[in-house]
Amino acid sequence: MLSFFKSKPILKDLLDGSFVDIHSHLLPGIDDGAQTISNSIALASSLEKIGVSQLITTPHINHYIWNNSPESIKSKLQETQNAFVEKNIQLPLQSAAEYFMDDWFANHLKEEKLLTLKDNYVLIEMSYLNVPLTLYKTIFDLQVAGYVPVLAHPERYTFFHKKFDEYKKLKDAGCLFQLNLLATVEYYGSKIAKTADELLKKGMYDFCGTDVHHKNHIRAFDQKVKIESIENLKEIITNNQFFKF
Repeated sequence: MLSFFKSKPILKDLLDGSFVDIHSHLLPGIDDGAQTISNSIALASSLEKIGVSQLITTPHINHYIWNNSPESIKSKLQETQNAFVEKNIQLPLQSAAEYFMDDWFANHLKEEKLLTLKDNYVLIEMSYLNVPLTLYKTIFDLQVAGYVPVLAHPERYTFFHKKFDEYKKLKDAGCLFQLNLLATVEYYGSKIAKTADELLKKGMYDFCGTDVHHKNHIRAFDQKVKIESIENLKEIITNNQFFKF
């Protein structure tokens, strides 16, 4: 009974200064995240303060909206790393990408080496509006090409909320799940938080990330966690040590 009334923790307090973040948008001017190098520096400094020890930032690659390439991302990474040195930002920074699954990506993954989080782990996302018709084929093709697909923020795909078995199908198909930490403080709404909690209870998440785009995301880390599965959340936060570099 006492545990029922125990106050829930502040989200940033769960990161404890050793968190390896594998999902954010800090490279300037190439997607919907940081727009200037000053934004990048401010966000990095804030992430250090809330307990991030290393950062693999993941700009969108969506051919029809943000037509980034490995070359443009690496160039922006170098620019940002240089700015960090100049401003004495100590946060180690690497880059990968968040790939949008569509017809272009289905062809692209066969033709060019993808930017990975580590080794062969690739961060992917899909439309928030509907399930891609070729979802399972794309996941299969990724694995045939030697990659391990990591699905970003599965809790945010609301079309799965009433078809919860689809999450199990994705896991059975070999897809790993990455929780957006802000879902646990209801940043995206109570229904998404509820789904995140259910996925946590069932042990379906593998990793997590901040998905920080701007200062409002940073501020949300000062809020209390709203979900019940605190111990499961702590476990997947620890799992991110796998990506330490």
